[in-house]
This record gives sequence, C-alpha cells and structure tokens, in this order.
Amino acid sequence: MTALDLDFVRSQFPAFSSPVLSSHAFFENAGGSYPCRQVVDRLTRFYTDRKVQPYGPYPGAQAGGAEMDEARTRLAAMMGVAREEVSFGPSTSANTYVLAQAVRQWLRGSDGAVVVTNQDHEANSGVWRRLADEGIEVREWRLDPATGSLDPGALQTLLADGRVRLVAFPHCSNVIAEINDVAAISAMARAAGARTVVDGVSYAPHGFPDVPALGCDAYLFSAYKTYGPHQGIMVLRQDFGMELPGQAHFFNHGVLYKRHTPAGPDHAQVAACAGMADYVDALAAHHGITGDPAARNRGVHDLMRAQEVAVIQPLLDYLSARNDLRLIGPRDAATRAPTVAAELSGPAEPVSEELGRQGIACWAGDFYAVRPLEALGIDRAKGVLRLSATHYTSADEVARLIAALDRVL
Repeated sequence: MTALDLDFVRSQFPAFSSPVLSSHAFFENAGGSYPCRQVVDRLTRFYTDRKVQPYGPYPGAQAGGAEMDEARTRLAAMMGVAREEVSFGPSTSANTYVLAQAVRQWLRGSDGAVVVTNQDHEANSGVWRRLADEGIEVREWRLDPATGSLDPGALQTLLADGRVRLVAFPHCSNVIAEINDVAAISAMARAAGARTVVDGVSYAPHGFPDVPALGCDAYLFSAYKTYGPHQGIMVLRQDFGMELPGQAHFFNHGVLYKRHTPAGPDHAQVAACAGMADYVDALAAHHGITGDPAARNRGVHDLMRAQEVAVIQPLLDYLSARNDLRLIGPRDAATRAPTVAAELSGPAEPVSEELGRQGIACWAGDFYAVRPLEALGIDRAKGVLRLSATHYTSADEVARLIAALDRVL
C-alpha cells in the first residue's frame, strides 16, 4: 500500500502555516481537529456569497441550498448510505439527545430494555440511562476495570432473555481508545432483536465509517473532529429512523433527514461539510486511489490508519516503559485509536500546562468520560493526561512530545 504523503496532507491544513497554531506540536486532536482548507474555503464562500435563506428563487439562495444538498449527498456516498439517512445537528450530544427522546416514546409502556456501557463519553451514556425515568429497564455493559475493554461475552448475557431493544456503545472510547468490533457487536444485537446506536466521535477522525460493513442502525460523529465545522452528523438507517416517532415539525416527518431534526440546521456549516468530502477525494486522487466514493473513502481510511499506527507506537512504547504512570488502553497501536491517555501520580492538568510551555498543545481532565475513569479507579479530580494524534501528526512531533515528557514528568 502506498504510504501517506505527509507533506501533501499538511499542505491541506491552514493551521500548519498559522503563526499562532504552528508554534506548538498539536496533540489535542481528540478535542477538535484542525479544519482542512477545503472546509475553510467553503465556509468563507458561504458567508460571502450565499448567506441568505437557502432554496429561494434567486441565485444566492439556490447556490446555498445546492451546496447543502451536495454535502449530504457526498458524505452519504462516502459512507455507503442513502442521502436521506444523513442528518445534521448542532453537536453529537444534541443529536444523541434527540434520538433518545424518540427511543423514549418508542419503548414507553413496553417491557423492552436498553443496554448502555460505562466505557462511553457521557453523550452516549447519560441520555440512555435517563430512560429509566420512564420505567424502561437500563442494563449496563461494564468494562473490565483492569484493561478498560468490553467483553462481548458479557453483552451476550445481557441479551439472553430477548428483551433488549437497543444497545448503545462506542466505536472507541475517548480515553481508553480500544477499537470495538462494531460489526460483531451489531450482529450479536441484531440476532437478539436489538437495534444498535454507535458513538463514532472518537473513531471517525481516523477514517470515515463504512456504515453497511459495520451493520449498525445509527452512527453518530462530529464534523469538527473530522476536519470540518462544528456540526454533529448522524447516520440513521431508513427502517429504524422511520420506525422511531418523529421529533421534528409534524409536516417534516415524511423526510428521514428532517424527521429527527427539531431545529433548523446551521446552513453554512452544513454546506461547509462538503469540504470534508473534497479533502477525502483530494487524498484519494493524490495517492492513486480510485473507484466509487465509498471505495475511495475506504482507501483513504486505510492510509490514515497506517500512518497513525506507525507514528503513535513509539509514544505507547515510551509510556508503557515508565513505572510512574498508568497507560490507559491497549499497548498496540493497531488495536486502538491514536488517543493516548495516562494516569499520572498526581493531578494531570499542571502537567498539561507545563507541556504547553514546552511547545506541546494538549490537555488534561476527565473529558466527559467520567464513568470510564471511575470504573478504572481513577479520581475524576486528578484526571488523565490525554495526548491525541491523527493522520497529519508527524513522527518528529511525537519525538518532540516524548522529549518534553522526559523533561516534565
């Protein structure tokens, strides 16, 4: 497989030539990636030439509506789903909340149960747990407190009585980072009569999903972590989305991408999301990856992952060798996202602050992953140091990070 051309990749991101941002090696990607040039250009163009109510009978409105449609159409094609199955919202947290309200109505008065994990970011945990207020049984699929892993055998036990109607789980945790086998978990749930909702926020930055291959009923992620604007993107499969009670204006319930969007979307940011497809296509063309949009997306995904695995393994090896901290999650970069969290002997935030003075951009805290940290026995007040990379992270930046950690820890 062709190696990722890192010089080409970094040339697509204005941040690397910014006098403000380029001074630091950036390891806070899990909090929000740099936007690619294509997104910045589209957002600028929308605010300059299209910032009117879209779809109206005049040029600016027509251009704005067409660009919004383009974003939905091209992202859907990349992910292998129908364009109607892609909807936008202000954030993944908001989209998950709306989806949970639909599920609340769907299950109200039934004997159905839901399964939620304690490996998730709170966005894909708390909203499902609150279904218990309606008398809906909530079952917890618990992580292994030593490793942070989710055992599929434990899920099988939770599904055994056939009453579970929905399983919510992460593609990977934003602090543990182990990549869960979404396809296998979805197949297990489906065999037991349950739907699946996957939080893909921490995985999608490392390659947009091939949704049919994953087999889930809903997949949610954040555009601002996948090189785009601050939007939440929800893929909701047709049969499940139309079965759930609509959450929008009643006259929009017949259109799936409007059915669970209770508020008008941010037109400019939706349109700018087409820039993410531009970026994937630019990478594919530069690296000789051909085929339909889904095939190009799969090829770019593999390029991104190969680069990340190679670059982040030295950091995992370095942290694993230290006896003054606890590395969270797998030691093998191939089995995890390049989001690396470590429990230190003391509070983590002062260390992140010192790293900032050393030219490393990162952060510390609980990252809304309070339940996973508690399950791992980590004091929320102490938090973890999180060092997150993506495909544009260079080996030199990782070396700079390791050198800085040597000075600070």
